[in-house]
Amino acid sequence: MNTKENTLSVFALGGLHEIGKNMYAIEYKDDILLIDCGNKFPDESLLGIDLIIPDVTYLIENKERVKALIVTHGHEDHIGGIPFFLKKLNVPVYATRFTLGLIELKLKEHRILRETELIEIDSNSNLTFKEIMVNFFKVTHSIPDCLGIVFHTPEGKVVHTGDFKFDLTPANDEHSDIHKMAEIGRDGVLLLLSESTNAERPGATPSEKMVGEHVEEAFIKAKRRVILSTFASNINRVQQVVVAAQKTNRKLALLGRSMVNVVQVAMERGYLDVPEDMLIDQDQINDFDPERIAILCTGSQGEVMAALSRLSTGNFRGVEILKGDTVIFAAGPIPGNEKNVSRIVDNLFSLGANVIYGSGSTSGMHVSGHGYQEDLKLMLTLMRPKYFIPIHGEYRMLHQHRSLAESVGVEHENTFIINNGEVVDIEDGSARQTRKIPTGNTYIDGISIGDVGEIVLRDRKQLSEDGMLITILTMSKTERKLVSGPDTISRGFVYVRDSEELLRDVNRIITRTVSDSKSGNKNQWSIIKQEVKKSVGQYLFKQTKKKPMILPIIIEV
Repeated sequence: MNTKENTLSVFALGGLHEIGKNMYAIEYKDDILLIDCGNKFPDESLLGIDLIIPDVTYLIENKERVKALIVTHGHEDHIGGIPFFLKKLNVPVYATRFTLGLIELKLKEHRILRETELIEIDSNSNLTFKEIMVNFFKVTHSIPDCLGIVFHTPEGKVVHTGDFKFDLTPANDEHSDIHKMAEIGRDGVLLLLSESTNAERPGATPSEKMVGEHVEEAFIKAKRRVILSTFASNINRVQQVVVAAQKTNRKLALLGRSMVNVVQVAMERGYLDVPEDMLIDQDQINDFDPERIAILCTGSQGEVMAALSRLSTGNFRGVEILKGDTVIFAAGPIPGNEKNVSRIVDNLFSLGANVIYGSGSTSGMHVSGHGYQEDLKLMLTLMRPKYFIPIHGEYRMLHQHRSLAESVGVEHENTFIINNGEVVDIEDGSARQTRKIPTGNTYIDGISIGDVGEIVLRDRKQLSEDGMLITILTMSKTERKLVSGPDTISRGFVYVRDSEELLRDVNRIITRTVSDSKSGNKNQWSIIKQEVKKSVGQYLFKQTKKKPMILPIIIEV
């Protein structure tokens, strides 16, 4: 709850000091309004984890005050957590037409579409809640139908920019509504939350139109098939591929489930114009001459199971990369994915493909959808905020964004660089950060939500590093002593045939440990298990410098 009844509170459940799982909240009296609910993908330390989403414990505890989830746009780091969130807290979801199409795909997959209230909005919509009124402005990004949000509260205006850049020649002619932004900021904005992804990059973001010219040039030069990989959600880029395929008289095939689904939504809702008879199924690719084929696929980030990765290793059924094919990476690698992308590039070269890859500035095949420093300064200048919270970025990006804000007149002490869960409270026009709410990561493992905690992850890490030793003890229920065994099994620790002497010593130690166990404790199998784990663990570390997971199993007879 707010510290005082008339306090305006702003906090993040995700999206600060990280790229991904964005979720922000505006709270005043009986209204809690949420902005976005994304996911992010785990690194190699989170073994077996599929996705990471925000921890929404605080929202569940205050569920009667949570009035809406408002979505800025349809990228995974802004909508990927929605199905999991709605299973815990079913609130109305407000989003634009295209974004709703992508959300519906997820809700159908999770079989909760019928139970969810989805409400379409656009840049002219006005929403009224008990304490807060909300309206919107159009921004340009790398996906259609993106919005910034204005919250009109009794304390003043709070603006969330969404993800944005200022592109004066956007590929889809969806210009940022600069005049409306200037009008919003004319009387000043109390608090601005603005994204920081490219806060370290000087200058202004290049225009998407530049990419279209380079794509067409590559299609014209290609002697055989063209395989282009990009983010499925980048419909502007997909449209550029369609235009290039049309100009070079090529059929277009889609590979990858997300690519097929997103393109279908974009076509159905009028965001993508594809000539009749251009699209073909993947099993028709080999029916046409190579120079008549273009393939649009997922996998630009080196994802192991994505279409491009499988093509690069010859594991995509019915389609293969042939010598002389042109492969284009039309997306820059997200930090951390460079190694996986390089592996695929090497595989493609080994297959004889002509590969166009690298950062957008070197290949000309990608421009960022996030504003560079000049874009961020323009947003700050238009909004003229009294207080500023940089969001959507790593720690260094948030600090750099603070410096940009100071350069255009925001006072240093009026900028808050906060962590997820830290609350900025505003009362009588004065802001402070003195408290926190519970927050963190919720791990998705298969169909389970939040069942995997630090203990499970620690066990998985131990198993991955040093393996497991299972020892089976058959104990007499009446005489309380070892009847047979122990039988010791190694999994991921040592190869049994090469370690027979080591395992014989382990069995001797187990037998001695059970025999030496105090008679008073012999009916307490858990104590015997602990003693076996301790004695065997000490011996194995001394002999091998490894700490396998030791799992004693006692069978009573």
